[in-house]
Amino acid sequence: MAHETERKYLVKNNSFINEAAQKNHIVQAYLSSVPERTVRVRIKGDKGWLTIKGIPNQSGTRRFEWETKIPKNDALKLLEICEPGAIEKIRYSIPYRSHIFEVDEFLGQNKGLIVAEVELKSEDEFFEKPAWLGKEVTGQKKYYNAMLAKNPYLNWSDQR
Repeated sequence: MAHETERKYLVKNNSFINEAAQKNHIVQAYLSSVPERTVRVRIKGDKGWLTIKGIPNQSGTRRFEWETKIPKNDALKLLEICEPGAIEKIRYSIPYRSHIFEVDEFLGQNKGLIVAEVELKSEDEFFEKPAWLGKEVTGQKKYYNAMLAKNPYLNWSDQR
């Protein structure tokens, strides 16, 4: 069992697309979205995943995460019993200096929102930021995918 340490940012523009090494379509929903434990079902390409995440630390950068691959057909069946509000997005993997940035371009009810995450070895690890990286939103709960499923970006009055 492991922990993830990551920082999350808004993206200023779509110039990152030219730098993408990989692009995947993702659909995901939640069997449980309570803050103490989220249980996510995801289909990424032709693979299914089941992920459990714990509550983040105070800064929002670190939390427990357990993930396992499951058959795509099992993931499709689990999506049928998930809470309302599936998330759909295109994920771009972008190598930049010594890190990989994962940029999510949201679709559907979250269209217009583009968020980048970078996984780190420690909370204070230095990393270089690409020019397209905008305001940091690490720890801001409204940007968590589980919250976007409940309160989509298009419903935000302060979205711009």
